Amino acid sequence: MKKLYLIGIGSGNPKHLTVEAVEVLKAIDVFFIFEKDRENSSEINKIRKEILNYYLNENSYRVVNLKVSKRKKGGDLQSYVQKVLNWRIKKAEALAEGINNHLRDGENGCLLIWGEPSIYDGHIEIVRYILNRGLSNFDYEIIPGISSFQVLAAKHKISLSSVGENIHLTTGRRLRQMDEKDIENTLVLLDNYHTYKKFSTSNLNIYWGCYLGLSDEIILSGKLRECLPEIERIRKKKREEKGWIMETYLLRKEDED
Repeated sequence: MKKLYLIGIGSGNPKHLTVEAVEVLKAIDVFFIFEKDRENSSEINKIRKEILNYYLNENSYRVVNLKVSKRKKGGDLQSYVQKVLNWRIKKAEALAEGINNHLRDGENGCLLIWGEPSIYDGHIEIVRYILNRGLSNFDYEIIPGISSFQVLAAKHKISLSSVGENIHLTTGRRLRQMDEKDIENTLVLLDNYHTYKKFSTSNLNIYWGCYLGLSDEIILSGKLRECLPEIERIRKKKREEKGWIMETYLLRKEDED
């Protein structure tokens, strides 16, 4: 039977892959890479290919590029969820076709998942959609990776919570609905809405990072109200230079040392 591996590659630093992930990489016959019609897709996929070059002989595997259109953005929560679901169906159909046409029986295929497959990622649901609808037939396995918020904590030399405290993982869209009193240790992934500005007059601390683990990595920390101008300047500059930004941050109540 064919087998598909979902391997978490974190923020793209080859050295952040686990030993298990590297061992699995060496057993892969076909790597499937989604090619999206947007500017940052080529650079992100370049990082994926650099990981392959770091660990593998280029003659030991095949790469199959899967074309998929850019996901539509915007709208209220209900509209957003539907757009994501529709986009995932397109990705599922493209992946199923790729597996059917390019992966032989007994071979191993792989998706290199940016971040961690089990956290804020839809590829597990995409695989289930394929199997539940009989679009293809294969076994699959998930290889966890180091997530951006783990790198964030390590770079800032902090723990994500203190004794007896909660950790809340959310998105910029959901952060909009929170009040300052709701925040204890709130991790925010991919905030395209600059939602932290909602708390610009608060007494919260921020631990912010972008392109974590990569050569372009930038980290900032301190009082949110004091860090805001510099974060905004960096985000604007990097978007103009690269066309994309990957950021993660922690909002926390004022530390009491």
